[in-house]
Amino acid sequence: MLFGIKTSQQDTNWADMLAVWVEADDIDVFTSAWNFDHFYPIFSDSTGECLEGWTTLAALAQATKRLRVGSMVSGIVYRHPAVLAAMASSLDIISEGRLELGIGAGWNEEECDAYGIRLGTLTDRFDRFAEACEILKGLLTQELTTFEGRYFTLSEARNNPPGVQKPHPPICIGGKGERRTLPLVARYADHWDCPVWNCPVPEVDEFRTKRDVLHEACAAIGRDPAEITTSVHLGVPADGDPAPVAERAAAFGEAGVDLAICYLAPPHTPAVLEPLAEALTPLAT
Repeated sequence: MLFGIKTSQQDTNWADMLAVWVEADDIDVFTSAWNFDHFYPIFSDSTGECLEGWTTLAALAQATKRLRVGSMVSGIVYRHPAVLAAMASSLDIISEGRLELGIGAGWNEEECDAYGIRLGTLTDRFDRFAEACEILKGLLTQELTTFEGRYFTLSEARNNPPGVQKPHPPICIGGKGERRTLPLVARYADHWDCPVWNCPVPEVDEFRTKRDVLHEACAAIGRDPAEITTSVHLGVPADGDPAPVAERAAAFGEAGVDLAICYLAPPHTPAVLEPLAEALTPLAT
């Protein structure tokens, strides 16, 4: 099992978050580090401070050398997919091939209403997301991409220079909807993040159920599901106690999860990392 860390840009400050990523870069058990893509805090008072995700991610990529880096996940509703493709390729170059491109349909009505972004109905969101997935795949792998859909139109669009990784930076899709999300994971994703949070036994069972649906979606298009990395988030307690994290990681590892992302509670401090790493090392592969 692989392990990553995640910090959210809310209820924290740049110096503390940076210190966590730099420290994690020196701890071998952690293979990746993630932030989130929100403009408002989502776990606390939404009027609080929150650093923008992609500019923060670029700076954190420059401050690290080994960790794979990504935003879990970027809401397609916030950026035109052609712009996002260019951002991803640039950051893949800046990080020397360490980017994981996390994407999702978007959901935060408060942010969208405040910024005048049309979120739309659930059907709108996933119709838009399906178009964006096709566009991103094209722009990340082709010299020219032409597309005409309901939400997006491209005419011989270029994404130059491309990223370092071939055929493209791994695409991670977050979500667990059986009708729309998981078929899109089967078709476009290299990595699937299943949103389960508190992680007692019912959530492990839910992961297994959703994984089976994903396998069915892969079979329908002739894809080997083993090509898709699976991950879940494990919340690290505010007191930093690593024991429940390791216990939940073991349960998800037995269920077939490839990557456990340890979600660190703000305010951020690197002091939690060494005890966490020590607890997780027996489970690491």
